[in-house]
Amino acid sequence: MTNARPTTSHRRRHVARKPLAAGLGAVGVLAGAWYATATPTTTTTAAAPQLAAVTNTTVNLAAKFPYLSAGYNNTREWTRTATAVAPNGTLRVAWPASDGVHVTPLTAAGKRSGADTVVKGAKEVGGLVAHNDGFALLTRVSDTNKWKETAAALIRYKNGTQAFRTKLTGTASHDTAPLLDGQLTWNGTKYGTYFVVHGAGGFADGHFGDKLSYVSAKGAKLTGGWSWGCSHNEGIALHAETTGAFTSLCFDDWRSGLFVSTGIGAPDNAPAVQREQCWAGYCGGTFAGRTGDLVKSSTGRYATAFASRGAASAAKNPADASGRGWTVKPKTSTHQVAVAFLKNRNTPAGKPVYLTSAAGTENVNVHIAPYGKDRLLVSWESLKNAKCSSGTCTGIFTGTHLRLIDWNGALKTPDKVIQARISGDVATLKDGSLTWAYAPVTPSYASALTGASPTTTTLKVARLKP
Repeated sequence: MTNARPTTSHRRRHVARKPLAAGLGAVGVLAGAWYATATPTTTTTAAAPQLAAVTNTTVNLAAKFPYLSAGYNNTREWTRTATAVAPNGTLRVAWPASDGVHVTPLTAAGKRSGADTVVKGAKEVGGLVAHNDGFALLTRVSDTNKWKETAAALIRYKNGTQAFRTKLTGTASHDTAPLLDGQLTWNGTKYGTYFVVHGAGGFADGHFGDKLSYVSAKGAKLTGGWSWGCSHNEGIALHAETTGAFTSLCFDDWRSGLFVSTGIGAPDNAPAVQREQCWAGYCGGTFAGRTGDLVKSSTGRYATAFASRGAASAAKNPADASGRGWTVKPKTSTHQVAVAFLKNRNTPAGKPVYLTSAAGTENVNVHIAPYGKDRLLVSWESLKNAKCSSGTCTGIFTGTHLRLIDWNGALKTPDKVIQARISGDVATLKDGSLTWAYAPVTPSYASALTGASPTTTTLKVARLKP
């Protein structure tokens, strides 16, 4: 944990971002076209493994799902859906609507198996854990505080009934949660909740940081974690461990980059995975809804993927009297797809591997997931003819890419361009198949989202077998 106070002039601009589902209404359906023209930079031999086809199941929804959100500079972002697998193989999918967060139960085959559980008053999908008898949801709920903002909460449902609702921010801890950009994990004994907080009194009044809280199976707050860590956090990743601190990463805009925060709350000496220009909107997107994730190998290594502009230069900012600030000059104007590795939960392993390099192409919505025993699936959406300003880009959507790599970042298959999108958490089934839920619409990134989100009353549940 770090108690270092941010400078008073350094404010998180993310607060200007529109809440995920609040006040969203229908507008015209977005236009766009598919361009399945990606050409791999490396070929593979005939014996190399090939990606299987992505199959889809349609699920009808009980309410309208506003599938877009306005990010920094009103950039178009997918509203996060979370897909989770219970120990018995059944699925749960969480998605926001005007009446709360819906959690839809599905069979292992991706078909609806019952009515939605509607978590009333919930404002955001910050993470989901599926249990045989229900689920746990990290979300935001109403609260009374000086900023009139929501509080972070962990809500557990058993057999259709709320078992507990534990608030994770409040007056006593001098914090609120106007948005989460969160992660929720479970190790079979306790939950790990990692999310953005806004100081409401105390040393961090008015500033933004992050918080990691552990919660028991019965909803009691546990020791560990921290009350104020990475500041300002522009992206969160968390992986549950059977013992010790859960492995965590954060994008920090003050120290400019992606850092390992495991067990230490990312104080000033946190190990750097990659230096990036990370002022609000300049990083490639937040974990896990819009970029990356944190995957663990059988040997204890970790991999994460993110949209990166790299660093042409990186140095401490001489104008920052605290000595903590960094100035990073980006290497590229557009975001490229990067994969970084950790030797263990605390130690980065070398420089990130870049999977793309086209200067005029913007890459967004980057994800990574385990694929079989020793490979990784990386996905992203590409935009050609990108026009960038203040760290965000518009462009012509050219497809959702899948690429298979090994644990050294080496290419195992050429890119495959698919019509399924990945717009949130990806779950792994018992047989190693990957599954996720997404809105069945064609993306368009040609302009900012200046109106309310369009809506859909169906989801697609995709599956990819290794």
